[in-house]
Amino acid sequence: MEPIGVLPLDKPAGMTSHDCVFRLRRLFQTKKVGHTGTLDPEVTGVLPICLGRATKLARFITDEGKRYAAEVTIGFATTTEDAHGETVRETPVEPDSITEAAIAGILSALTGEIEQTPPYYSAVKVNGKKLYEYARKGIEVERPTRIVRIDRLERTSDLVFEDGLCRFRLDIACGKGTYIRTLAVEIGERLGYAAHMSDLRRTGSGAIAETDTVTLETLESYETVEERMQHVLPIEHVIQKWPRLTVDAATAQRVLNGAKLTSIPVEFELFTVYNEEDVPLALYRRLPEEQVARVEVMLQID
Repeated sequence: MEPIGVLPLDKPAGMTSHDCVFRLRRLFQTKKVGHTGTLDPEVTGVLPICLGRATKLARFITDEGKRYAAEVTIGFATTTEDAHGETVRETPVEPDSITEAAIAGILSALTGEIEQTPPYYSAVKVNGKKLYEYARKGIEVERPTRIVRIDRLERTSDLVFEDGLCRFRLDIACGKGTYIRTLAVEIGERLGYAAHMSDLRRTGSGAIAETDTVTLETLESYETVEERMQHVLPIEHVIQKWPRLTVDAATAQRVLNGAKLTSIPVEFELFTVYNEEDVPLALYRRLPEEQVARVEVMLQID
């Protein structure tokens, strides 16, 4: 039987998202494996991996909100905006020269919708090429500024002053496309110092929390796919917080036949259709400026 569902992987440092997919294809003995958005190699934490027909949901899971635990280091900036790039600017910090009140004000100002310019070392495309391709060749291009959403931005540690640096940790909940590296740099700039993101762990992705995750080491300790499947979340778990519409038996049959739905009494662009037994049937998308919705992904095929 084909593995179906979403594996809440705890991605280790030193591996790309594609490296994880390659390993999991072997462990679950299937080619239908897809990740839900890249995590930088040195970033650890929650990486939902879709198996079987759940791969059709990967792009929608990618669009969900994320949560991170990050460390910001004030005192020097790097080419990559994280701890793995070359130092490009240093601004030594005197002990106690940065106050908790100053940081609190900046975090409050950066909560909500803000403008952000992606770092040069990122996968954002400009004229068909990724920014990091330009950066590696030393070519400067205009980077697109965009609006991102920060839902939560709170300091979770004391300020640590040491060797001309100031470090502290943050709990961050944000929307799609937010660069935590760039957020760390912005915090430093508003304090009047160079800064970078010195550590990052993703602690949540959509409905998947850090406590749901399993490591590659644990999966590899099992002898069978059936044993590994105990860690795979059903599709119902992953989509539980998505906008939903419950329909009667007759409409449910039409949904299973892939029919369009008319007079949709929900405001959302994307929503999941359930039958009266609370079984998810399909993901629908409302057509622009119409009271009609079409199937995006069928969730039941039997």
